[in-house]
Amino acid sequence: MRRYELIAPCHFGLEAVLKREITDLGYDVVRVEDGRITFAGDAEAVCRANIHLRTAERILIRVGSFQARTWEELFQGTKALAWEEFIPADGKFWVTKAASVRSKLFSPSDIQSVMKKAMVERLKEAYHREWFPEEGAPFPIRVFLLKDEVTAALDTTGVSLHKRGYRKLVAKAPIAENLAAALIMLTPWRGDRILVDPFCGSGTFPIEAAMMAAGIAPGVNRNFTGEEWNHLIAQREWEDVRQEARELENRGIETDIQGYDLDENVVSVARQNASLAGVEHLIHFQRRDVRNLSHSKKYGFVITNPPYGERMEEKENLPELYRTIGERFAALDSWSLYLITAYEQAERALGLKAAKNRKLYNGMMKTYFYQFPGPRPPRRQNERENGA
Repeated sequence: MRRYELIAPCHFGLEAVLKREITDLGYDVVRVEDGRITFAGDAEAVCRANIHLRTAERILIRVGSFQARTWEELFQGTKALAWEEFIPADGKFWVTKAASVRSKLFSPSDIQSVMKKAMVERLKEAYHREWFPEEGAPFPIRVFLLKDEVTAALDTTGVSLHKRGYRKLVAKAPIAENLAAALIMLTPWRGDRILVDPFCGSGTFPIEAAMMAAGIAPGVNRNFTGEEWNHLIAQREWEDVRQEARELENRGIETDIQGYDLDENVVSVARQNASLAGVEHLIHFQRRDVRNLSHSKKYGFVITNPPYGERMEEKENLPELYRTIGERFAALDSWSLYLITAYEQAERALGLKAAKNRKLYNGMMKTYFYQFPGPRPPRRQNERENGA
């Protein structure tokens, strides 16, 4: 089976999380760069990466790379790539996105136009024809220019992987599903531990946590562009990987995952999203003010995305809100707090000093992931007896 170099973009600052996911799937990582991981894999790997990876944005097949400092070099370099090995004569192909960093060529629209013309010329020679109907399967191409090196890749995913398919309804300021999953994976939380999100919004943190706990693959119920590429990836590959993913699920587990919000309508949205994800039975949603945050058990986790204060009137309330979060967290016995926010005075307002503070970008917004880990719970008696 043909081997590919596969590229998985991710949020800047979360490359290590995605690298671990890819390694856990059994694939060899080739390169780690800012915002993307390159790994080796075959057609099955394309299917498994799309269906199983929680923190990637999409899965690309690298077609080739070359240096280009002029438009002519871009044209000739693109034309030299073996597009006919990927795109059939009736394929619909276009450069859906071009990103340029520290390169002499920086106009996305011009890059897209020049590369499309070069691809047409290459395919004219390969298929001995002057015109292409482009009525077949879609082949979107993504291009990265970094320091004048051009990398062209086919997008096997289509709609971004953060679109799991369960978030049909959205509350204000939602966090992307793959970012939420990555932040949970940066904590020691596991499915048998308590998790509370007192600002649950659309329910993304609780839903992603419940899917992890139940072993539900994030892409098992959605479609991908590469499913139409039958000459590259047989349909049975997708079917087999989906079946494998469903066999690994354990929806009958017991969890203590809770999501609160002050707005009853928002809580209703979260419940509906959890139902679409198939994890509504694993999460307890309720209308509750953060001032009433409490839990009788020890060693739980608060993982949350509180308001940032996007509007001026909200900013005035942030110190009091974050002070309340800090006070309620302090009242919990031996808990851990993990909080993502764009509010730069968060630590001062919380009255807490973070053990770690990771700078991340939520879209174009600079945010901080503050980490306040609590003590580890004592190991269970049977684990001690078995020497675990």
